[in-house]
Amino acid sequence: MDFNAQSISIYIRVVAIISLLLGLNDAARLLGVNLGPVSPIATMGMTGFVYLAIFALARLFAAVGLWIKASWGAVLLVGATGVELLLYLLGNTDVRMSAFGFAVRLVLLVSILIIFILSIRSSRARAAD
Repeated sequence: MDFNAQSISIYIRVVAIISLLLGLNDAARLLGVNLGPVSPIATMGMTGFVYLAIFALARLFAAVGLWIKASWGAVLLVGATGVELLLYLLGNTDVRMSAFGFAVRLVLLVSILIIFILSIRSSRARAAD
């Protein structure tokens, strides 16, 4: 996929920034920001802590990949966000998020899928010329 097309370049950078902010928010939750003296592991449980760590790292790496316009960043973001939303919708008690967090993740997933579609359309248009 060609993420270097001018028409989607800015859009990819915006999605990368959203992914970065969401990953940093998850990292802050891992560190126990706003929990006071309570351990984040005690609050979330070990499994929830590990899930959150994996999703936070995946989003941070995906943000870097999207920023440099590498296709692996988009794939990583779709994978991590899709798995997290699937676990949440299946009722896994270890994956916790607010309604706003769910909406942001859903918008992020739809946004990256739109990037895939735009990239495929632009490559087909160039091939036809």
